[in-house]
Amino acid sequence: MRFQPTPIACGLAGLLLSLQVHAQDNAKTKADAQALEKVVITGIRASTEASLNAKRDATANVEVITAVDVGKMPDKNLADSLQRLPGVAVRTDYDEAEKVAMRGTNPDMTLILFNGHTVSGGDWYISDQTSSSRSTSLSLMPSSVLNSATVYKTSQANILDGGLAGTVNVTTRKPLDEKQRFGGVVSVGGVYADLPDKTSPQLNASLNWKSADDRFGIIGQVFAEKRYVRRDSASRFAYGASSGWDVINTATMKGITDASLAGSGYTAADLNGVRLPGSMSTEFVEGVRDRKGGMLSAQWRPTQNLDVGITAFQSKMNSDNYGRLTAGAPYSMLVGKAEPFGAVTAAALNTNSNGQQVFASLKNPQIVEETTIYGDRIKVLRGGTIAFAPGTTPQYIGNSEGFFRSGASASSGFLDLDAKLKLSNELTVKGLFSTTRGVGETDQDRGITFARYGTGITFQLQGVNEAPTWSYQGAGDGTKPVRNADGSGYSLIARATPTHYKTVDRESSFSLDAEYLQNSGIFQSMEFGARHADHHRDHRRWQPAMKSSAVAAPDPSLAVSYPGDFGADLGSGFENTGFYYPREVLRSFYDGQTKTTTPEFERRVAAEIEMRERQSAIYMQQNLETADGKWSGNVGLRYARTVVDAQIATPVPTGLCQRIEPGKAVVPCAAFPTAIVTAGDGASYLDGAPWNPNTGTIYYKVPTHKVFDHILPSLNLRWQLMPSWIARLGLSRTLGRQNYNIYGAGFTGQTCTAQGCQVNGPNAQLEPMTADNTDLSLGWYYARRSAIVLSLFDSRLRNYAKTGAVRQDGVTVDLLDNQNVVHTYAINTTTNQRARIQGAELSWEQPIWGGFGLQSNLSYADTKVEDGRPLPGASRKSANLVGYFETDSFSIRLAWNYRSEYVNSTTAPAPTANSQGLSVVQGITMPTAPTIQAPVTNVALSVNYTVMPGLELSFSGTNLTNPSRGQYRYSELEPQKVDSSGRQYYLEARYKF
Repeated sequence: MRFQPTPIACGLAGLLLSLQVHAQDNAKTKADAQALEKVVITGIRASTEASLNAKRDATANVEVITAVDVGKMPDKNLADSLQRLPGVAVRTDYDEAEKVAMRGTNPDMTLILFNGHTVSGGDWYISDQTSSSRSTSLSLMPSSVLNSATVYKTSQANILDGGLAGTVNVTTRKPLDEKQRFGGVVSVGGVYADLPDKTSPQLNASLNWKSADDRFGIIGQVFAEKRYVRRDSASRFAYGASSGWDVINTATMKGITDASLAGSGYTAADLNGVRLPGSMSTEFVEGVRDRKGGMLSAQWRPTQNLDVGITAFQSKMNSDNYGRLTAGAPYSMLVGKAEPFGAVTAAALNTNSNGQQVFASLKNPQIVEETTIYGDRIKVLRGGTIAFAPGTTPQYIGNSEGFFRSGASASSGFLDLDAKLKLSNELTVKGLFSTTRGVGETDQDRGITFARYGTGITFQLQGVNEAPTWSYQGAGDGTKPVRNADGSGYSLIARATPTHYKTVDRESSFSLDAEYLQNSGIFQSMEFGARHADHHRDHRRWQPAMKSSAVAAPDPSLAVSYPGDFGADLGSGFENTGFYYPREVLRSFYDGQTKTTTPEFERRVAAEIEMRERQSAIYMQQNLETADGKWSGNVGLRYARTVVDAQIATPVPTGLCQRIEPGKAVVPCAAFPTAIVTAGDGASYLDGAPWNPNTGTIYYKVPTHKVFDHILPSLNLRWQLMPSWIARLGLSRTLGRQNYNIYGAGFTGQTCTAQGCQVNGPNAQLEPMTADNTDLSLGWYYARRSAIVLSLFDSRLRNYAKTGAVRQDGVTVDLLDNQNVVHTYAINTTTNQRARIQGAELSWEQPIWGGFGLQSNLSYADTKVEDGRPLPGASRKSANLVGYFETDSFSIRLAWNYRSEYVNSTTAPAPTANSQGLSVVQGITMPTAPTIQAPVTNVALSVNYTVMPGLELSFSGTNLTNPSRGQYRYSELEPQKVDSSGRQYYLEARYKF
């Protein structure tokens, strides 16, 4: 194997060599160092000490990250930094931490604040753009914007409501808090991503200035950080066969016979009900993370009693991505179906060889018994050959597709206006006005699909973190999109209509807070205040009209093959070949396929989410402390009102209205004036074809309105048992609002029978979630920068939303039927359930000797949901271990992170998605298997060396162990997906003045 060190690798070697030289220099100057009367600690040790002091002195149970030389951490965004705290886990997309979860919950239940207010954020990937989740992607927030981050694990009345599991408040730097009148930091460098084998630039700079009288100051910051990404995957990616898994049924899989199984020890009857992988596929995905933005903060203190500030932040990340898939379809082969997209219904296209339907047989089956996540024992097919009989002409055996998502981007920004006025020695008032806007957008999602034809597939499943081995028989060259004379190879079957996605999330809020100092016995101060926010969520989708229904393809000679190293980190023995058309070819091809109509005709009303949510709250909090300081705490009450208004896309009964041709005068529908007759919603508008105003479905919007009121009490007590021992008790009720699509998704499946009418759709009656929380902690702060802290917690959740089309008593909507008659429809929708989370957290921080030290933590969370299904996003165990060495001019930090298995799903599944379904496998009725993310560990490194005063070189590496991230279904014997994203190496020069 050829090894060629990269420039960054050479830089790392040089830095590590300097450690030895520097250690020798330290030995020579040890006597001089001992003569110093005072040693000022900076860097990692200073950051650790500041964070630990803040945690020790806080009344509530909190975790704190401070920004003392934050660049010395191997963290590239805020999620990277937060994941190192006990009880905090992150969702990782590709190789970057994005969304933060706390204490065994999913990211929707964690509230992210900046300077005390919510921040709207866009998502770069389509599934997140369409999901309308409340989770905030921190991939837009570089670590350099951080002043401090406080993670509230117990709530209190003066904290903004909405964080069911916890709240993270990130504060940015204030100009007048800077030590120097004029200063700044400039960091330039590059990042090398080893899987895409590309290097890209990194720039981060900030400048601060304040007047000589400390009354006015400004901080400005800019960042431009680009990184290329790639993901290699192997998965079960079925088209219509139970999401990649189903069961063997010899009544429909007629090729599985006693004769075909001869010599295997099995009969056909033995195989009925055995779990079967429905497909074998590889995915080759490339993309970019091009993040640019900045922050500007100004602060004015005209008097000692008045402080006024303004902070503006904007970040945008361009994230074009291109996914290619090559998939085999053994399930379709076994049931004798040749539908190119994998449909296996009776009406689906049959296989055909010499005029006869043919069925693949199963040979050499390898069957094992598994124990499911629910404790049942069932059998699963782990390997075998699925092939048509000799002499059969090549049949449908799979697909190949490529979807290029250009113009994919996410942006987030906010503007704060804050003021603090000391009206008297006892009374201080603070005001905050904030407006924030986030956008997630994909300009065009476009792609083409080919069917593959051959005679067989041989496969063998491996471990959950390794790709299965498999190969195709009689399928031609997998690197060329051509069909051979014998029928093998590829044939174009579909050209997807380009789709434009855009989600806009915005909020304006105003809060007024006051603190009155009492200094009367144990009553220290009273806090009270009010807040109002107006939040809007708008998701839209557009598709241009196609010129022709004919399915054409680009020139096959323009296609290129997968890179030779594709899947090299996933194991060996699987067919890793594939082809795709370069971006420019696909873009040019589609430019000739579509035509311009009107923005209104391109609109897809059925997919729209249009919501307004108004949040109002008032609170009062009494702060307590005894004269000796051994007891302190707070008790408070917060009242929150949530008003939700949504416009629900609803189909107009067939035949009532006609669609308006693009460019023609708009004539409202006489029978249904609110019908949106100008939107195309998938209706064809082909060149040379007569316009048909009666095709497709026309929609109208049904308004819903709901008001929810909640009272949220809280109590926090801190008891200093001994000088170094701190105990805490936290009791609170917290609020978590449902995801936007729970209230805003469209109605579908409108039907009426003799038993009544029903429709699938959102549940406007679904209450926000609440949790009754108990938190106990005991900390031993036994030395400087040293502590052991144990926390126990219990949360009882109400109104936890479990999606699924389940009929809800009393949840109805009035709609028109196809006779233009209003009926009351029962809604099949999301259910209310209860859940419980219990767990413990243990953290230990300890300087060791001579600049060495460690930080470590363990977290455990046991979750239970009323229906027995696992809680999505909940990891039972997580851990961090960080070791560091630091001197005045050199530091090195190595961080290890572990997260155990959890249910991996979109954070906001559609309200009627079938998460409530049951499956019968081998006579056992059990919940349908979710997709579970397997445990994963990761290692990151940072090395910093001060060349001269003010100038520092920094090397860091992330994903250093290049972990394969596996997923499975009922057990690890049913691997669902495994992917690898490679390592990243950063080399930067940082100048501080």
